[in-house]
Amino acid sequence: MDAKAKGSNSERELIHLFWSKGWASIRAAGSGSSHYPSPDILASNAARTLAIECKSSGELSRHLQKGQVEDLVKFAKLFGAEPWIGARFNAMKWAFFTPDDLKKTGSGFSVSVRMIREKGLTFEQLIGVF
Repeated sequence: MDAKAKGSNSERELIHLFWSKGWASIRAAGSGSSHYPSPDILASNAARTLAIECKSSGELSRHLQKGQVEDLVKFAKLFGAEPWIGARFNAMKWAFFTPDDLKKTGSGFSVSVRMIREKGLTFEQLIGVF
């Protein structure tokens, strides 16, 4: 399976998770290919709205371009949503980070398996179900 298909399947998995917990959610068509800022997923339960940039990988870390994170923050502000980065590595569960949680690199940011273990929020923590 190529990286794009793996990413799309991971995003669909996350959409199903939101719906199973009573949240409405959609994948944004053309995310990453439009010249307008656009997150991968929008989710809301009427009390909170989340704009999520998703990253999935079989590696131990994943790079995010500086512009991706800036666009997520810009979109979220204009839309009235909270900006989040969702990361999923192989058989691990989803973990979530604010843009400020990301590790800065020379050309952007990164998220890693180590970060998931150290400070990533679980899906349940993200939506406030404990």
